Amino acid sequence: MPISDKLKQLIDWYEAVLEHPHRTEIARELRSEDDLFLLMLYSEMLGIPNPVYYYTLELYPYMIEEFHDWHLRMGMEKSPLSGIRCC
Repeated sequence: MPISDKLKQLIDWYEAVLEHPHRTEIARELRSEDDLFLLMLYSEMLGIPNPVYYYTLELYPYMIEEFHDWHLRMGMEKSPLSGIRCC
């Protein structure tokens, strides 16, 4: 086995050792960042001015699938948007 493969395995092992005790924290932070991103994406539809609306508009088709999970995590039982039917 070449030394570069051994070095890569060692780096992967080291990252796994450091990451292991913090997996839930990392997952929670990633979910929080996703929620904030979705809030920015749908803020114009919720009545909150969005200065980057023009740039986020093209992301709607990709993010509509995640909208249902997002509004349930935010505590909304039904979709707050009339244009998006997910429930």
